[in-house]
Order: sequence, then C-alpha cells, then structure tokens
Amino acid sequence: MGTTRRARKALLLLLTWILCVCGGIDAIQGDRATASASPPPLSDRTRAAVTEFGSSWQSPAEAEPSFTSGQQLNKKKKRSRAEAMSWVTLQRMFPGSFVIWGPRGSRRVALTFDDVPDPRFTPQVLETLARYKVRATFFVVGSRAAAHPALVQRISREGHIIGNHSYDHAVFSRISRYAFEQQIVRTDRIIRPLIGYSPKFIRPPYGEITPYQVDWLRSRGYIVVNWDTDSVDWKSLDSNRILINIKRTLQPGSIILQHAGGGEGQDLSGTIAALPRLIQLLRSKGYQIVTLPELLNRPAGRNRRSR
Repeated sequence: MGTTRRARKALLLLLTWILCVCGGIDAIQGDRATASASPPPLSDRTRAAVTEFGSSWQSPAEAEPSFTSGQQLNKKKKRSRAEAMSWVTLQRMFPGSFVIWGPRGSRRVALTFDDVPDPRFTPQVLETLARYKVRATFFVVGSRAAAHPALVQRISREGHIIGNHSYDHAVFSRISRYAFEQQIVRTDRIIRPLIGYSPKFIRPPYGEITPYQVDWLRSRGYIVVNWDTDSVDWKSLDSNRILINIKRTLQPGSIILQHAGGGEGQDLSGTIAALPRLIQLLRSKGYQIVTLPELLNRPAGRNRRSR
C-alpha cells in the first residue's frame, strides 16, 4: 500500500512538472510573437526621426491614463537635457509641423495657457488679459470643454485662440495609436461647434509625443506647439518665482507656457498674480504680445478637408 501511494505521488509530481514546462514554453512563444508584431507603418520622415532618436523612442503603450492619473504619472514639466534635444530633433524633422518657438527676428512673444477651461482660474486670467488688452492662446481639454462649454465660448468671444489639448490629458507617448487618435478627434468634435472652427494647434499634455504621432497630425493639417519658456506655474509657485522662471529663457519668438486650469489640489493664484507683472515686464522690454497664429503666421483653424 505504501509503495502504491509513493508511486502515485511521484506520478503527480511528474505531471505537474510537465504542465509547468509546457506552460512556460507557450508563454515564451507568446512573448516572442508579441515582440515580433509589426508596428504601425511610418513615413520616411518619421522613420528618420525614429532612427535619430534611437532607444529614446518607444511605440505607444495601451494604457490610457486619466487627467488626474496623468498628472501623478508625470509631474515633471521641466524637461531634461535629453528631452530638450528630442524636441529640437522633432522640430528639425517636421519643420513647420512641430514648433517650440517662433521667429527670432522680431521682438514678439506668445502667451499660452494650458488645461482650460477651469471655473476656478480661467475667468480670472481672462479678466486680466481683457484689462491689459492682450490676446493669448488657450489649449482646451475636451472633457473640460464638454463640462463648461460657455467658458470655452467666452475665451473665443474675447478674441483668444483655441488649441486642442487632448480629451482627458492623457500622456500621448503611453497610449495606443487608436487611443491617441481618439484624444484628438473627440476633442475636436466638442470644440468645433462651440467656436466655429477646428483648432489647428495641438499641444500634447506634458509635451510628450512620438514621431509617429507628429507625422499623423501633420498629415491631417495640424501643428504641434510646445514651448521654449516654461513658467513651471503648475507647481503652485508664487508670482516672483514664476517671473524668474519666465525671464530665464525669454527671448524674441518665445512661446511661454502657463496654466489657466489645474488638477485637484493645484493652486494657480501665483499665475494670476504674476500675469499683470509679466505683461508690464514684456512691454517694458519692447516685446509685442501676440497669439500663435500671429507669431507663426498660420491660421487658427484647420482645413477640415485635410487628411
């Protein structure tokens, strides 16, 4: 009897081992099949950009973070040296379709505000701009526009330019091709009826975008606009620190990044307090404050026939 039990036990262990080995082989084969799957086709220009990026470029992942989780995921608006070089590379590979700054030949700068509309902060920014007769460019989050359409209409009605800032502030470099396209298309469908045109300017959340995505946008008549002057106001800084950050890299043609909307817990009172001082500072130095269409000499709206 004891011998039979030991034999059965040995046989059970042997079967378990065989199943584990077979499962491991299947998993390895599955991983190899996944790794060898073909990525989306790239244009010649995109392929050249990917080659230059080397290992720094990654194809989009499947995850699609929300506005809040995206902020928690990437709280570093200030780019590293490597990231800055990547932006310069994109600007060189996609001239006119990926922009960090405008022409350096004249003393003109553009004020841009991200993450709108936000009832807590956007109206205060608009009031200051109206008081100083300044027009700016606002990058709109689609889900927020759907929640506060009248505020989007007010931005446009007061002479400011609207850009597309994704649907829910997803990190473009971490989402699938389909999810990325939907971020743009869904937001456009919300904004266009409110302001009467399809925004030409796209700003990726956190400035994160891949060569393939830039190429896709270029082929459809969009322009990706990041920045060369970062206020870093998303850190809830005071007005003095915001002005110091802006002056650090300010020059003719600068595209200045600020925020007129924030995530949970963000306080943009420093941005609001700094804005009158910033406008006065720029004018005292002979800068003309313009919108992105004026700075880049491109229309605010996209030709809807573009493909």
